[in-house]
Amino acid sequence: MFVIAGVSLDSQWKAVDHNLAAAEKLLENATADLLLLPEMFATGFCMDADDIADKGKVLQWMKQLAKNKDSAVAGSVAVRDDGQFYNRFYFVQPDGNTACYDKRHLFSYAGEEKIYTAGKDRVIIKYKGLNILLQVCYDLRFPVFQRNNDDYDLMLNVASWPGKRIDAWQTLLKARAIENQCYAFGLNRSGTDGNDLEYPESSYCFAPDGNDISTKNGDIITANIDKEYLNRFRDKFPFLKDRDRFTLD
Repeated sequence: MFVIAGVSLDSQWKAVDHNLAAAEKLLENATADLLLLPEMFATGFCMDADDIADKGKVLQWMKQLAKNKDSAVAGSVAVRDDGQFYNRFYFVQPDGNTACYDKRHLFSYAGEEKIYTAGKDRVIIKYKGLNILLQVCYDLRFPVFQRNNDDYDLMLNVASWPGKRIDAWQTLLKARAIENQCYAFGLNRSGTDGNDLEYPESSYCFAPDGNDISTKNGDIITANIDKEYLNRFRDKFPFLKDRDRFTLD
């Protein structure tokens, strides 16, 4: 069994020290294989990239937390790399080994594509016997990019998805789990951001049959990922073998 504990953090606007301290406090008693944090958890989903781009402090905090908790730590951070800004999803293992995915689908409705550079690569990592697809928020609306080619078991989507469109978030996340015969853990932030957008409690983990298997305890959302069950489910309902064949540009 692979245990995920996600923090539906109420990220305060551009308040890095406050947000890191708040996340650490909430996770103080959490025991899990993976500790998950929302999109741009240290600052809020913000277009002021010059002000908020991490210079290493947030990543170092993630590495220290992973080491201290003996758990992987993952979440999205605004970064500057080779003169470009990225919305980067870090996955940090307890030994400090770090993988990352740069958000591919930038939220043009908010002008994200004018500030940040889109990632090119689809990133699947292997950790504790699971193949894990990394995704960020708006990616969820583009199912071709998330198409399961028998290459992943668990989709992680970290988000800042506001309440006005929360039905779409829940519906799409559930659909991705069903159509890809995977677990889909969607972690959304909570509270109100610097643009006065409200985020209701709306984090879920859908199993491949579409059931929400998450357990909520305040701001902590947990789920047990059962690889043996997933294999049995796929063997009983081998729908993926009938999928359309195509490649992405």
